Amino acid sequence: MAWGEAKVWNQGDRTLSFYQETLTDAAERPKRDQDRKKIVKPWEMPWELAPQGILKHMINEKMNTRMETVDVYMQIIPPGSRSGKHRHLAEECLYVVEGQGYDLHQDCDVEITDTYHWRPQDEVKRFEWKAGDVIYIPPNTIHQHFNANPDRPARLVSAINRIYKYSGLNDLEQLENAPEYQPDKKLDAEAVSELLKK
Repeated sequence: MAWGEAKVWNQGDRTLSFYQETLTDAAERPKRDQDRKKIVKPWEMPWELAPQGILKHMINEKMNTRMETVDVYMQIIPPGSRSGKHRHLAEECLYVVEGQGYDLHQDCDVEITDTYHWRPQDEVKRFEWKAGDVIYIPPNTIHQHFNANPDRPARLVSAINRIYKYSGLNDLEQLENAPEYQPDKKLDAEAVSELLKK
């Protein structure tokens, strides 16, 4: 046989059942999915005071819902405040539920070979938004959200696809923390109300 491979392939003593496990998983999924939530109530959505700011997780892969591919959280930005600043390879969209403000976006030049390199471009672009708008964040764009109203909070709902994570490209880097961030502070509805009064 060409390239001398006639016998090379016929080596090894490991026997595994990867295909059968995939087949079994597919057969058992409908039963497993019966116990996974299709409706998530507000009190089941966990709060997080993250470096990115005040978040209420609506859909997350750790919440045992039927959603397989998208994570969604609501971000609450106190009056006159801002989110953290971060960059991730995945694209993102945010629906502005309440408030008005603006985003600062900085595109990056990217090179992906055996390693991953990015470099911010010089230009920082400003985009104004208000309730009812959708904000699009292109892949690998440094971005930050600013609440322009000194008296009222802004609320944004963020959706991001998990496919980048599942593809080994979970590239998320926090460049600046939100002003409200406290690493050890636990949030609940009362604590969020207090943060929004400041």
